[in-house]
Amino acid sequence: DILGGIVGLVLTGVLTIFVAPLIMIESPGPIFFSQIRIGKNGRRFKIYKFRSVYMDAEERKKELMEQNKMSGLMFKMDDDPRITKVGKFIRKTSIDELPQFWNILKGDMSVVGPRPERAVFVEQFEKEIENYEYRFEVKAGLTSLSHVYGRYSTYIHDRTYYDLFYITHYSLLLDLKIILLTTKTMFLKSAAEGED
Repeated sequence: DILGGIVGLVLTGVLTIFVAPLIMIESPGPIFFSQIRIGKNGRRFKIYKFRSVYMDAEERKKELMEQNKMSGLMFKMDDDPRITKVGKFIRKTSIDELPQFWNILKGDMSVVGPRPERAVFVEQFEKEIENYEYRFEVKAGLTSLSHVYGRYSTYIHDRTYYDLFYITHYSLLLDLKIILLTTKTMFLKSAAEGED
């Protein structure tokens, strides 16, 4: 994780030189987006991403709820107008997630592990999904088994299955496989879509 965090931050620094101006030109405002997520043992921490939406995205979300394709508290729609053109590209390639290498170097996250969720979703999923709480036995990850074999739109029960499988079958070899598969998806058109 330390080695991955250092190498990842160097890569993020180089990409920031190109990504930051594009973000600010299309939508003036902060380059980075931060949000509180739940990590190992239920600890809260602030996760970082490159900003991929317009500054008024949260306000506009209320107007678009009728087009929501997800149930419960989650929100997803086709051609979400809140996402900038630059945002669509960095989400499709997962570049928006790279600032999380800072979280890895800080010890909040690991390179591989279950993706961290917002507290409001954790409360909901713990009530609905058996053994969901076991996801917090390990550090949250920048990438995960559910990230490469599923997608953000994958049914939450299926994503939880992948996460629990990873925890119970953990090995360095499995971590390396997930990292290689993640790198591959970043260069494919079918790369994972970003999280709201």
